[in-house]
Amino acid sequence: MSAITLPEILFLWWLGQPTAPRLVGTLRWVRRAQQQQAGVSLRYCAEWLATGFALSEDLPLRDVEYMPTEPDAAAGAVDDARPDRWGERVIRLLIKPQRLSTLDYLYFSGDDRFGGLGVSTSEAVYALYQHGALPQFADVQQVHDLVRRVEAGEMLAEPLSHWVAPGATLGGAKPKALLVMDGAQWVLKFSEAGEVCDSGLVEHACMTLALQAGIDVCETRPIAYQHGSATRHAVAVRRFDRAEGVRFHALSAHVALRAAGVDYGYPELALLLRRRGDATHIKANGEQLFRRMVFNIMMDNTDDHEKNHALLVVNNVMTLAPAFDVLPAGQALGYQSMRVGQEGGASTLENALSEHKSFGITLTRAKEVLAEVAAAAHAWPSHFAVTGVSEQDVAVLAQTIDRPFLRSQRMAWL
Repeated sequence: MSAITLPEILFLWWLGQPTAPRLVGTLRWVRRAQQQQAGVSLRYCAEWLATGFALSEDLPLRDVEYMPTEPDAAAGAVDDARPDRWGERVIRLLIKPQRLSTLDYLYFSGDDRFGGLGVSTSEAVYALYQHGALPQFADVQQVHDLVRRVEAGEMLAEPLSHWVAPGATLGGAKPKALLVMDGAQWVLKFSEAGEVCDSGLVEHACMTLALQAGIDVCETRPIAYQHGSATRHAVAVRRFDRAEGVRFHALSAHVALRAAGVDYGYPELALLLRRRGDATHIKANGEQLFRRMVFNIMMDNTDDHEKNHALLVVNNVMTLAPAFDVLPAGQALGYQSMRVGQEGGASTLENALSEHKSFGITLTRAKEVLAEVAAAAHAWPSHFAVTGVSEQDVAVLAQTIDRPFLRSQRMAWL
């Protein structure tokens, strides 16, 4: 396939109702210059200014060109429409665009990207990049084999290359594809080459344990496949930004907190939800986020950075999206990726309690939540075993989850 060269201007569309796409505005490739980051800018069109909504707080409805504020990023909420590291890798290897700019990555993500935005070469019609039909459940083994070939840097046969879709974003650098099951889209995540544990099964076990801890999580399913002579598992994660033919506007916590001009932290995210969320659900939203933060600490999920949390935005009201990408990091770092409390990211329950007021809950209720989560987390070995995680993998995970630093904290609340 010959390399594709794109113009330096493309068009952003709103696909909340995919059968009736609406033009949002113009995207422009911005070169790096003095005091200006390289990336993609956005300018709303007149009709969107009159009848649309601000895509994020740093993109208010004004007739100006919004510039990128971080290196090789897109302006505001547009940044969430671009692919993750795995998606960029797929685009470089399989599509081979002539230019590798942020604008190119945005376009070649195709129609299955995160959220409700789309990128088109036309401002008159939604002219997207077509990847082809998604694989079905019966194709999982073939998808795995294709993913491994992408990891090895091999070329794929044209009829099947679209199965390794670059638009899915749940899971960062993890090899992944999109899958259709039960009439819905699921993100199918595979382990990375060289991983010791069966990470797909571990993630499913941790997500279902989080559900027992009272956390709203994405539905997951373990999907077995053969990796050489061994049986391994991918984890299928049901998308929360799609439902019955409707696409929801969604923001990563990274984009939402950056737009609000605050630090990347759990208390900051809780305060944002109090300000922009449904007024009747302030306490429930705050408690849910607090519960998630505490569970991440107890289960040694230190890869809980701001791109692993998301917000759904409907009628300008923000709601915390279900948790995803929750599993032990296995690094025993002792600090979280997001700020927890007065001691920064320190992975301690005392630190978690230090700013309970930001979550809109009393100290008494915060301690009750700690006890509830501790009870669920303490049963992790038996829950993982029942879910199918091997004894060997449980023993490996115990080295970090049950190390004295975490185990003693958990035991104090039982």
